[in-house]
Amino acid sequence: MECLIGIQGKDFVLMASDMTSARSVVAMKNDQDKMYPLSDNILMSVCGESGDSIQFSEYIAKNVQLYKMRNGYELSPHAAANFTRRNMAESLRSQKSHQVNLLIAGYDKETGPCLYFLDYLASLNKLPFAIHGYGSLFGLSIMDKYYKKDLDLAGAKDLLLKCINEIQRRFIVNLGSFRLRVVGKDGVQDEGVMKAEPNSL
Repeated sequence: MECLIGIQGKDFVLMASDMTSARSVVAMKNDQDKMYPLSDNILMSVCGESGDSIQFSEYIAKNVQLYKMRNGYELSPHAAANFTRRNMAESLRSQKSHQVNLLIAGYDKETGPCLYFLDYLASLNKLPFAIHGYGSLFGLSIMDKYYKKDLDLAGAKDLLLKCINEIQRRFIVNLGSFRLRVVGKDGVQDEGVMKAEPNSL
């Protein structure tokens, strides 16, 4: 019942994730942070089984930092996404597969912003926008209709709000608030919390 959203703009990637931690029909908390910074310019958002989400995310984050300590430079977003995919593929072929879905956003000084979609079957794709979870059933059509390649931050937030409003209106589960972060040339920046507009219900 979780939802992760990523939108690539002109020189940034806007990431949003719901803040609900639930199991079965019980919501246990509504302030869960599902985003993990991998480096100064790479951010990963995760949804899936609670234990797998935390363990796998921390494992990837610590290994990316270890690479920087050993080699003196950071992995590019493309390299970090493929490193994550390889680990997911290896776990898939073992008895300890990770039931998690991820969005990886980054900013490279040479290639600019990038957004990667990675699912629990280790399928990695670079996309201009992506949604994980049941929210994708309602949000992807909005993205298809309104997304533009050279969106500025205000335009990306407007598009995100359209998606959240549609999810809130049509999805039977209330996902509550979404935490926002932006990845750009200045690194990872917190953009606060976004809720659906009251008149969207």
